[in-house]
Amino acid sequence: MVNGKSQEEIFEQLKEMLNSIKYGSITLIVQDGKLIQLEKNEKVRFK
Repeated sequence: MVNGKSQEEIFEQLKEMLNSIKYGSITLIVQDGKLIQLEKNEKVRFK
């Protein structure tokens, strides 16, 4: 459990982030060997 969230909830949130991003990055922040934060940096491209 991480900050009150189960491993399944974290994986579900990560899957949602992956499905919603078109261009950019998703960063996993680890502290003391534990995942503490997910960051989504989305870029908008104008063609």
